[in-house]
Amino acid sequence: MIQNLIINILEIAIGLASGLAVGGGFVAFLTVLGIIPRLIQLSRTESLVQVYIASVIIGSLFGTYMSFADVTWDQPVVILILWGCFHGIFNGMLAAALTEVLNVFPIISKRLRIDDKLLWLLMAIVFGKIAGSIFQWTIFVR
Repeated sequence: MIQNLIINILEIAIGLASGLAVGGGFVAFLTVLGIIPRLIQLSRTESLVQVYIASVIIGSLFGTYMSFADVTWDQPVVILILWGCFHGIFNGMLAAALTEVLNVFPIISKRLRIDDKLLWLLMAIVFGKIAGSIFQWTIFVR
């Protein structure tokens, strides 16, 4: 009985620590990319910072709930289109932020004095991502 209690406490501690690590990584990812500050700057909505904060928190909690809950949605097409637009906007902003981060590679290549090898560096990253994706989908996803 005490052994089960210790195991349960350890599972709770590991689960909480894992959740905090993943959540911290997600927040750090958004912070490093600067998606939200850039969005606020472009839309000139500095007065709505609290709304942005609440949206990120509620969206994260709702996404977590939907990931673990066994819930199905039978929604009208209009709501699904709106939902898809929100996903598209987020993915588009994430892609735009990642392209801004790619400006790091020219700086690194100048510091390492491999300016003439920058194309090879980028192609290695691209082909590595492609090979990794193909490997994952052919080996791990069935």
